[in-house]
Amino acid sequence: GAISVVSQDVQMFHRSVLENIRYGKPEASVAEVRAAARAAYAEDFIDALPDGYETMVGERGLRLSGGQRQRLAIARAFLRDSPILLLDEATSALDSESEATVQMALARLAQGRTVIAVAHRLSTLRDFDRIVVMQEGVILDQGAPDDLASRPGLYRDMLALQLQAA
Repeated sequence: GAISVVSQDVQMFHRSVLENIRYGKPEASVAEVRAAARAAYAEDFIDALPDGYETMVGERGLRLSGGQRQRLAIARAFLRDSPILLLDEATSALDSESEATVQMALARLAQGRTVIAVAHRLSTLRDFDRIVVMQEGVILDQGAPDDLASRPGLYRDMLALQLQAA
């Protein structure tokens, strides 16, 4: 598929970890799934689960933390290896520790891909080449993160608010 999606609300099935990662590429080998999990920083927590890759995740992945579900979604995207990646508020529901790990996995996943990200947490966007600032469907500004931060506008205002809150 041309597009892989990592969203705030990860779609999980009452199946094994292995089957949940394979969702985007059902024919993938166990070795491919493991490599994708490793790339997504998910391998350690998966190996610590009672049955490893065969552990059932429960309805909607309820047996996993938010950060663990996100890393499985990222592993899915690595496995699928699409040229375009859509991030829809991928880190918004995570605590700071989980967010840092997920950010590292997303940065690795983004390499060599076109990434379209919907984000209110601007830290998600700091390494992007170009940001389009929109409000109510209208493009207000666009440019590199440093350029947007240096000139008056919604991006700079939001950045200042988020830095104050941190």
